[in-house]
Amino acid sequence: MSLAAEAFVSQIAAAEPWPENATLYQPLKEDQILLSDSASSLAVQTFLRMCGLPVEVSCRANAEYMSPSGKVPFIHVGNQVVSELGPIVQFTKAKGHALSDGLDDVQRAEMKAYMELVNNMLLTAELYIQWCDDSTSAEISRPRYSSPYSWPLNHVLAYQKQWEVRRKMNAIGWSGKSLEQVYEDVSQCCQALSQRLGTQPFFFNKQPTELDALVFGHLFTILTTQLTNDELAEKVKSYTNLLSFCHRIEQTYFKEPEREGQSSRHSKGALP
Repeated sequence: MSLAAEAFVSQIAAAEPWPENATLYQPLKEDQILLSDSASSLAVQTFLRMCGLPVEVSCRANAEYMSPSGKVPFIHVGNQVVSELGPIVQFTKAKGHALSDGLDDVQRAEMKAYMELVNNMLLTAELYIQWCDDSTSAEISRPRYSSPYSWPLNHVLAYQKQWEVRRKMNAIGWSGKSLEQVYEDVSQCCQALSQRLGTQPFFFNKQPTELDALVFGHLFTILTTQLTNDELAEKVKSYTNLLSFCHRIEQTYFKEPEREGQSSRHSKGALP
């Protein structure tokens, strides 16, 4: 498709109202989804709820392979399929739904810098712990990731995923890090977020932005996901304003009864 055709399709999509049957796809919640994908999915769900846009969550064993980018979550809206938070934010903005329009240029640049921090530190740490820590990969990541598939495909897909992540870690210079160094990186990221948040309800005072959705998605998931130990969650718990932030967003945007039954054996349930 040419650039002109793509622009035309985008204009048509933008002109269409947000449908009631919009769907978000993610891996199976009970037995398959891992920490990083769960955090990314929750970030998108939170963003859409902050925008007041309805979306139905559909859990599919092959969600990763259905995604146009190979990453989850992705949304199906009308005849459009969009994956990952950044493109989804741009897609909803084209439809007239944006959270950060009230920010000036300096604030918008700062917001993007903090989002990069979260993606470069928290998301990368989650991937490292899932696939580079031997006990976590053996006890949690490989069994859960491969659970929908039968032998030998389950082993092939799990080890292929682990190889891909470890190759990425090597490319960005994380392969030589120890687990303690990764935990320290998480702590430093949380410290930066805590300092930026301060006593405000959201990162940019009284109104949420996509940064709030992204941070909540990762912190809440870290706090409520069962791993081989509690070290990762303990790093987050050291910052009381971040805990309060998570409580506040959970109560504001996820207080309907449906979340009560959404915990799985991979989840520790409610916030501490």
